[in-house]
Parts: sequence; structure tokens; C-alpha cells
Amino acid sequence: MLTIERHETILNLLNAHDVVSLQLLMDVTTSSESTIRRDLSTLEKEGKLIRVHGGAKKSTEKHKDVAFSIKSTTKVHEKNQIAKVAALQIKEHDCIYLDAGSSTLAMIPYLNQQHITVVTNGATHVSQLVDKGIEVYMIGGFIKKDTYAAIGVQALDNLKQFRFDKAFIGANGIHPTYGLTTPDIEEAYIKKMAMSMSQKTFFLLDDSKFDEYTFAKISELEQDKTIIITNAQNDKVKPYEKYLL
Repeated sequence: MLTIERHETILNLLNAHDVVSLQLLMDVTTSSESTIRRDLSTLEKEGKLIRVHGGAKKSTEKHKDVAFSIKSTTKVHEKNQIAKVAALQIKEHDCIYLDAGSSTLAMIPYLNQQHITVVTNGATHVSQLVDKGIEVYMIGGFIKKDTYAAIGVQALDNLKQFRFDKAFIGANGIHPTYGLTTPDIEEAYIKKMAMSMSQKTFFLLDDSKFDEYTFAKISELEQDKTIIITNAQNDKVKPYEKYLL
């Protein structure tokens, strides 16, 4: 296994389990103990995990985003479940906003409406939308290397030119006290602007996002303005029941 593949595997496992043992990482990657220790040391220097005795745990840094290559291979089944439900909320002739991110990207295969317009800040989204014959506008701006999202002043100015029937947005955390959050303040501004330009906003949140918070606030939880689509059940969603679709 190549180094980059091992690193992605390690981060995927941490994303799923929070803490992983050295032995598990050796078994999954079929690598030696010394190789895994070197990998963990490198990833710790990059701020992507924290080394602990006998393994590693998920980084607690709340201002760093996870690379899109990792997000897109994590919770795939759950994101597809959420994406199917989200796509059903779109009517013919709607103008919608699709936020950059793996959850909104998962919606595209389920967009079977004949006449919709999509605006997005996700560079990963454009080719799939075009291939489906959907009318698509990509807002300009600086492209963030981790998430391939257009951000910055130009992106905000572009967004002001549109009005949306519905916006579909991702977040890294939802918390009863801290609201909806994301690690990057620039992305938070884009998400907030898209919300203000939309009649309805849907947040696509898998079960790992509940009771979590990161660095930058997107929005407070507001009934009638914040609609959550999730696969989470039972105790995780209890405090948020009034916001669920």
C-alpha cells in the first residue's frame, strides 16, 4: 500500500471510530509497526490526529477541515440515504443552491427533475451536474484546497446575485448551545449568505455530526428556518426533533 493510501485509510478509520489501536492499523494496512508509527508521527505533525499509547485518536482541533478525499469515502451509505431524501424536496423549475461537500455531492445522482437550476460553490459538483444536463452556475472565488469550495469576497458577491427556492448545506457539527458550525470562517460566511438568499434551507447531517461543534458558527438553530435531514435516530436527535424534516 502506498503512503498516501495508508494515510487515507488511517484517517478513515479514525473518522469512524475516534480511537484506533496500532495493531488494528497494522492489520488493515498490512504494514509493519515501524511504518505505522512513522505514518502516525507524520499525520500528527499535520494536525490530523493525536498519538496515544498503543495507537491514535481523532484530532480535537476544531478549526481544521477534513480533506474532501477523506470525507467522500466516509459514511457513504448514510450520506446516500440522506441525499435521496434531500433530492425528493426539489420540485420542477426550482432554483437551488448546493453547498460544497460530500453530502451535497451525493444528491446529484438522485436529481431526476427535468427543469431545475443549480448554483454551487463546489468545484467537485460541476461536472456531474453538467453531465446530467442540469443548468448550473458555479460562483467565482478562491478555491479552498481541502474542500474544493469557492470562498472569499468574490464568492460572497456572486451569491448576492441569486435567489433560491431551496438551499442544501452541509455542516461539521450541530449542537444545542453552539448551533451549526464548520471549521473555516470563510466557508461559514458562504453558507450563511446562501441561507439568507434562500426561502428554505436544508442541512444534511449524518449521525456523526450531532452534539459536535467546530470553530466557526454558520447559524443558530431556528424553527421554520432550519430543516435537518439526517439518518441519526433515537437519543442523538431528541434535542433537535422540532427541526427534523
